[in-house]
Amino acid sequence: MRPPLPPFTRETAAEKVRLAEDGWNGRNAEKVSLAYTQDSKWRNRNQFVQGRDEIVQFLTTKWNTELEYRLIKELFAFDENRISVRYAYEYKNQQGQWYRAYGNENWVFDENGLMQERHASINDLEISEDDRLYHWPLGRRPDEHKSLSELGL
Repeated sequence: MRPPLPPFTRETAAEKVRLAEDGWNGRNAEKVSLAYTQDSKWRNRNQFVQGRDEIVQFLTTKWNTELEYRLIKELFAFDENRISVRYAYEYKNQQGQWYRAYGNENWVFDENGLMQERHASINDLEISEDDRLYHWPLGRRPDEHKSLSELGL
């Protein structure tokens, strides 16, 4: 079981979103994969991923190429066992170019609170280092850090 469990309330959906953000900011692919069902299905941009083994491979590659990765997620909508989020993350590539990626995700959960489906649409925008907005140390975003809405994103 991976609480909070569906059916979601506004509070439990927001908690689920923050837990997902915290996990991804931890950048531990094995640990993050445990939030998904064994046969979880993803669409991430133009990639299709299925199952925990492929999730681990995908995330390992992602965090080896998207350096200094920092993510903020925000609840957009929810219903019963579904959550929709919007997010933005910042990273730099191996050549030192910074990006801010903007995205939306739709999630479907099983009765145990594990994500069965993840559909992600993401766009990358080149930014200068001076345009960065996420400056906390790698890992969990501090509670006092501004949200996406507070940052105007």
